[in-house]
Amino acid sequence: MADALLTRAPQPEGATGVVVFADGRIVWGQGFGAEGEAVGELCFNTAMTGYQEVMTDPSYAKQVIAFTFPHIGNVGANDEDVEAGEAHALGCLVREVVTEPSNYRANQGFADWMAKWGRIGIAGVDTRALTRLVRTEGPPNIAIAHKRDGQFDLDRLQKMAADWPGLEGMDLAKDVSRLQVERWTGGKWRWGQGYELGGEDQGRPHVVAVDYGNKRNIFRLLVEAGARVTVVPAQASFDEIMAHEPDGFFLSNGPGDPAATGEYAVPVIRQMLETKKPLFGICLGHQMLALAVGGKTSKMFQGHRGANHPVKRLADGQVEITSMNHGFAVEREGLPDNVRETHVSLFDGSNCGIELTDRPAFSVQYHPEASPGPQDSFYLFEKFVGTMK
Repeated sequence: MADALLTRAPQPEGATGVVVFADGRIVWGQGFGAEGEAVGELCFNTAMTGYQEVMTDPSYAKQVIAFTFPHIGNVGANDEDVEAGEAHALGCLVREVVTEPSNYRANQGFADWMAKWGRIGIAGVDTRALTRLVRTEGPPNIAIAHKRDGQFDLDRLQKMAADWPGLEGMDLAKDVSRLQVERWTGGKWRWGQGYELGGEDQGRPHVVAVDYGNKRNIFRLLVEAGARVTVVPAQASFDEIMAHEPDGFFLSNGPGDPAATGEYAVPVIRQMLETKKPLFGICLGHQMLALAVGGKTSKMFQGHRGANHPVKRLADGQVEITSMNHGFAVEREGLPDNVRETHVSLFDGSNCGIELTDRPAFSVQYHPEASPGPQDSFYLFEKFVGTMK
């Protein structure tokens, strides 16, 4: 590790990007995308595909992603492989220099796409060393910068990283949530056809989805499973939600500390549960449900981020390969008697799913909509919509 991450390492000739740790360690590289500076938490993602979906996932707000797969950007960028209307990750660190796109679907290079959304990339970084660092030390606070002239104020960047408070106690859901109610339309992506239209049939069960920082493919799969979807802001009141006459409730994924978001979300979710209508939560929504029934959440040492996470389904012992992106987890200890654990991680044994025994409510920590990732868990959308029917 010492060879890869040197304190105050001299700047190599031609370096236009830099990563500065709160403790003074420095990593140099080649900047791409937008010029500028950003400060946040470093994490790593093990997915081999889907870097656009990862960069646009609102759950990555205030985080810099070190991709473990070396060839990020080689298929370029397009207008379809996104999970939100903009990029939400602060930036990314990659091993190989981003090349010109080599894919028939690309309409833009990845570096140009990053610049369009004001996101900083740094290439030529030893991402394996960074991954080992996160695994042994936990996710550090870092500042990243890209300047074409290679002129950096390293002391100021270190101070930025040292002064940043970290994600614990930070409510980010309200920052990435939509501000207006939206009637969602559109289903799954089909090869050669793009995203299907649909979901407006008034005869479908009506889901009101709370947007804590949703991924679009979640709503597409709710439509695919037979639902009609209305999306409301993270801070919508119970009365505002009920005014849409829902048949069921959905709690979305999102960034930040679930306990902080729970300050305003938990009272609303408890009222939802009192209706005894079906409720389904994913990722942050899973954590919100656990908090609403009296559970607790805590910051994980390194988090789970990738598209190859094995999860055991306790009902029948089946193993699902899942997509994950979370740095907080539900604590198994302290869950009330009316909560049954349904899924566990086979990486570290952490909780990955719960369901209530006295009403139709359940949630999972992983991302059954994938995007990117495997499709082992799509059945959960059918289960939820089927319960409403």
